[in-house]
Amino acid sequence: MVKLSSSDGREFVVAKEVACQSVLIKNMLEDLGEDSDAPIPLPNVSGPVLEKVVEYATQHKDDAPPAPEDDTITAPRTDDISDWDKEFIKVDHAMLFDIILAANYLDMKGLLDLGCKTVAGMIKGKTIEEIRKQFPINSTEA
Repeated sequence: MVKLSSSDGREFVVAKEVACQSVLIKNMLEDLGEDSDAPIPLPNVSGPVLEKVVEYATQHKDDAPPAPEDDTITAPRTDDISDWDKEFIKVDHAMLFDIILAANYLDMKGLLDLGCKTVAGMIKGKTIEEIRKQFPINSTEA
């Protein structure tokens, strides 16, 4: 079992295979060694976001590791999201962007891809004005 500590001091105890979904945590565990019981501090991830990250990692702990990157350029797909992932990522915009930031910080490619695909799906086919309304973006004229 591995203890994870969020920026707001919440602690989560998870199985090692769940924690190792994050390359950052996996590397930290390797550096600390097996004997350490100290919680792994994650100062860039709040408790509510870490809770969602742990939920995702628990669901996907048995997934095959991602295939190595291919040099060929293909169009990204936004329609290949599983039903569980679609339900999981139904969160408000602030949480969605916090999950994306956490996935990037924790080096969790699958979760990062899910968040980015979700945002891409939200803006696909929309005008700039529609996107500004959906994500309260103020227009700044130069």
